[in-house]
Amino acid sequence: MADLTHLNKRGEASMVDVSGKASTAREARARARIRMSPDSLRAVFAGGAAKGDVLAVARVAGIQAAKRTSDLIPLCHPLPLAKVAVDFAPEGDATLAVTSLCRVTGQTGVEMEALTAVSIAALTVYDMLKSNDRA
Repeated sequence: MADLTHLNKRGEASMVDVSGKASTAREARARARIRMSPDSLRAVFAGGAAKGDVLAVARVAGIQAAKRTSDLIPLCHPLPLAKVAVDFAPEGDATLAVTSLCRVTGQTGVEMEALTAVSIAALTVYDMLKSNDRA
């Protein structure tokens, strides 16, 4: 098994030292899917959900979450994100696809930020629809 980079010589959790790495442009994309009733999906895109504009709130939640990833995941490096985008698209008549794109110029990858963005955006969609649809 390869050495675990998040453990020090005593087996204790430790943030990886990336100080010797060159800064490079990095990009990550992530995707989540939320199943719901066809009526709920139509309401989401029509702006007719009881709690308001589901997609606008979920998009902002996802962007904010990406910016807070290092606060949520203990060994993630804080990154100066250059771009975070969260988008939504219907898949069939009962699934909402959530995608994220994160970019940074830095010494470590940005995949955890992309994953955090879609996770929180999807959870926000669920939270805003749960009173009518727990699918």
